[in-house]
Amino acid sequence: MFSKEESRLLRQDFWISFGKSFPRKWILYDTKMKGFSFKFHFDTKKALVALDLEDDLENRINYWEKLQALQSILLNEYVENAIYEEAYYLENGKEISRIYVPLEQKVSIHNKNSWRDTMEFFNEHMSRFEAFFEEYKDVIKG
Repeated sequence: MFSKEESRLLRQDFWISFGKSFPRKWILYDTKMKGFSFKFHFDTKKALVALDLEDDLENRINYWEKLQALQSILLNEYVENAIYEEAYYLENGKEISRIYVPLEQKVSIHNKNSWRDTMEFFNEHMSRFEAFFEEYKDVIKG
């Protein structure tokens, strides 16, 4: 078991290592679209790459409908194992809409032996999400 401070330092070490291993500027929150962002998630149980819609319901529905119309393109040409969840609940209970790809193998941010696989997964899948976004952002923005 790790103390809060040890856990914090491990998380910090992971993200610093990831940034050094894959030095590039990710889009993440810089989509120029309110409530539309990309996220990396890595904790003690899982890792995933996500496209999150967190704005007011009307805006979420608007983006979601466009992303659903593009679903076959996303799945066939960019991220074949992406999961669409119109109602996804975060740990804090907040409801968002999310399209995500989980890393299928068991990983933990506390286990440095799983870091390399997670970093490669993040780089590959976020790059694919971003390529899709760059190609179709004008359609999504509408």
